[in-house]
Amino acid sequence: MKKATIEEIRERFDKDVERFSDLSTGQLSTIDATISLELITESAKRINPHAKNILDIGCGAGNYTLKMLTKLPDLNCTLLDLSQPMLDKAYERVSSVSSGEINIIQSDLRNVDLQTNHYDIILAGAVLHHLRDDSDWESVFTKLFNALVPGGCLLISDLIRQDSEILNAYFWEKYGDYLESVGGKDFKSTIFEYIELEDTPRSLFYQLDLMKKVGFKNMEILHKNSCFAAFGGIK
Repeated sequence: MKKATIEEIRERFDKDVERFSDLSTGQLSTIDATISLELITESAKRINPHAKNILDIGCGAGNYTLKMLTKLPDLNCTLLDLSQPMLDKAYERVSSVSSGEINIIQSDLRNVDLQTNHYDIILAGAVLHHLRDDSDWESVFTKLFNALVPGGCLLISDLIRQDSEILNAYFWEKYGDYLESVGGKDFKSTIFEYIELEDTPRSLFYQLDLMKKVGFKNMEILHKNSCFAAFGGIK
């Protein structure tokens, strides 16, 4: 099946800002979304308690940055997303609570130039699964590594595959059961159609190995449940 273009993905998110402004609706299809959000932001604070600059890639309506600001309120925030309406909503929400500078970047991460050795924290919530081939993955991980200050952290929460095809089939079956339990059969079908059309998730170990390859010195698994994981690395 031919995957959706970046423009098609952008158009879908342009129309869904309000739903993604609320974790209980925007992240309903994500198992343990609230747990992962807490683990990632608390880990970032503990790794870099004196952080000044944060980059939130695929920021959506700003949920990850807003949570981070409850722990480190003086951060300078850079919000990056494909969708301008999402960025407008994120800016509105973040500016109402932030005492730091706020910058927005409307772009595909693969096409944007990031400052080198600048960010203390980079957060990637439910975004990297849109990457496609190996060259995409390696170039993005290299870019994010280079954008971090030494000691900075990249923390990710995302949809993943399993390396074993047998277990991958099992866990996707379990994920289908979860989707049906929270939204019914139509909801399950809709989410699986979106994944088939838009997403190319990679396994947790693929991404951890790639982190090591591009230079991260410490990799950590914070949480895993079925087809979702929270994890990251320290430069």
